[in-house]
Amino acid sequence: MLSLITDLVLHLDTHLATLAANHAVLVYLVIFCVIFVETGVVVAPFLPGDSLLFIAGTLAAQQILDVAILVPILLVAAIAGDTLNYAVGSVMRRRTIDTKRLRILKPQHLARTTLFFERHGSKTIVLARFVPIVRTLAPFVAALGRMEYGTFLKYNIIGAFIWVFSLVGAGYMLGNLPLVSENLNAVVLGIVLLSLLPTLIGKFGRTAGPARKER
Repeated sequence: MLSLITDLVLHLDTHLATLAANHAVLVYLVIFCVIFVETGVVVAPFLPGDSLLFIAGTLAAQQILDVAILVPILLVAAIAGDTLNYAVGSVMRRRTIDTKRLRILKPQHLARTTLFFERHGSKTIVLARFVPIVRTLAPFVAALGRMEYGTFLKYNIIGAFIWVFSLVGAGYMLGNLPLVSENLNAVVLGIVLLSLLPTLIGKFGRTAGPARKER
């Protein structure tokens, strides 16, 4: 499973280009589904959202994908996905379902997202777009925490526009540069590592804190 995901992420450009060549419409549906599921389904934080947006931008720069179709599809997928996620959290809150009983949700991921909310408040919905796992759980936790839907929707839309335009835009502007196109695997790996950086910093901070106290 891990090797399959790794291959998918590192060779995403090849897979999408092949799909676009054979099924011009289907490729947009696949892109929509990946972003919608990653943002809308609480149990799918492993999907390659950031790298997919960047690579989609590079393919648009090479005219393999149409940016005028791509961007609206991504915006709808991102906004609709977060909205579904929020709705699931709202249902669970109203039915007073204990999240600890849901084995599909890792307690440490919920705790991390809750801490993110404590630090950043409603802006978490925007900032979380760039943080894997937190991106997937933020709408869910917002609903559990009784964030008003109007407030959530505002930040949801703002976050989706910033996320999509920044990553697709970066891919679109850099996609035709030989340095990028010839080393796309390394670039994608760099995006993955950068997106994981907040997680690694947070984890290091939590482990370093108790160590300092012991001294």
